[in-house]
Amino acid sequence: MTITPHAKATKIDLFSFNTPQMRTFHLTWIAFFLCFFGWFGIAPLMVYVREELSLTKAQIGNIIIASVAITIFMRLLIGWLCDKIGPRIAYTFLLIFGSIPVMSIGLADSYLSFLLLRLAIGAIGASFVITQYHTSVMFAPNIIGTANATTAGWGNLGGGVTQMVMPIIFGFFVAFGFTTGVSWRLAMVVPGIALFLMGIIYYFGTQDTPGGNFKDIKETYPTFQGGKKNTLSNFLLVIKDSRVWLLFLAYGACFGIELTINNIAALYYVDQFKLTPATAGLIAGLFGLMNLFARTLGGVFGDKFGIKWGLRGRVIWLSAALAGEGICLILFSQMSSLILAISSMIVFSLFVQMSEGATFSVVPFVNKKAIGAVSGIVGAGGNVGAVSAGFLFRGEVSYQNALLIIGVIVTVSSFFALLVRFTMEEEKEVGEEMNQIVPQGEKKAELATAN
Repeated sequence: MTITPHAKATKIDLFSFNTPQMRTFHLTWIAFFLCFFGWFGIAPLMVYVREELSLTKAQIGNIIIASVAITIFMRLLIGWLCDKIGPRIAYTFLLIFGSIPVMSIGLADSYLSFLLLRLAIGAIGASFVITQYHTSVMFAPNIIGTANATTAGWGNLGGGVTQMVMPIIFGFFVAFGFTTGVSWRLAMVVPGIALFLMGIIYYFGTQDTPGGNFKDIKETYPTFQGGKKNTLSNFLLVIKDSRVWLLFLAYGACFGIELTINNIAALYYVDQFKLTPATAGLIAGLFGLMNLFARTLGGVFGDKFGIKWGLRGRVIWLSAALAGEGICLILFSQMSSLILAISSMIVFSLFVQMSEGATFSVVPFVNKKAIGAVSGIVGAGGNVGAVSAGFLFRGEVSYQNALLIIGVIVTVSSFFALLVRFTMEEEKEVGEEMNQIVPQGEKKAELATAN
């Protein structure tokens, strides 16, 4: 078979599994969904954990920080590994080994043991980098923002679904006569098993590129960039690129805030509006459910702005989305009515996730020889943002004031995004590639369905 590593898909045939590109599209978002489900599966059950382990507000804050802290380092490592060994093996490894602490957290019997296992679970958050890497090498520039945003958004949906489903799984075990202390522990076994099985499916169901796996391509195309020994030097070049760190900041201001809300939303509604854990979980789940379409919108608009105004257009859209997010978060933080709080949270969620999609409609164009490294660093920015925000929630600052402060910071960060610049040569290269893909007079990114 002839290996053609550059045969990227120019459209998304949503209901097709016939091509390696579309199999990758679907398996990446499903894998990421399950990772998010396992990552935040314990969050809606923290009311019961807090009671059983007698956790203080500061300890809960530390647990929130731990859940996202290790992901910073894992995303940096995974990004480099994707460039080195390919996304297929990297994802398989992460899914199988990541399932172990998810199932094991039920063994925690103290604050310290729970904290350490929550820290270990955070490693599966690196799955995002592999998801973005894999779709980036499978889809062409006219649709890459949409593909990245949709797979990541549908994966992030797991953060909302877990808020709704885990209390139901917990209730299932309670209904069978188990105590609340045993039930939350048994409930966490469910996402752990799902992660393990998905690791096996991913290994046999995907390939590294449209033309095959890294090993096959290197034998046929010696100049192929993926897996080359010089990926460390490429990584060092990425570190020196200021655009990477500006996008790092931008992603911290959107995905970092999403992680924070996933961790505190259920507790916030229980404490602020005196709701039951089940009701609070359902409402908190609405925030994550916006990923069904919101992050995709961010990528779609990124592609449209890119087709019309080039790479600069993608950057302008990112800045606008971040500004909308910051303003909406400020409004959400000031709501004392439950109905208004829910309404403003949904609009805020729309802009959060559009900002995420907008960020990764820019990322693939920064350094095409080290997409994994760029994705890893920018992705880690999301977790740095979450860790930074977590410190606000462990101190004496009220949750409302903490959200207000974060809203102001996000609004300011939107202006820094405008500092991301591309050279005329980079703009020209992408423009020529786009002209080959999208005929003149027909320049539009499309989210197609199968015939």
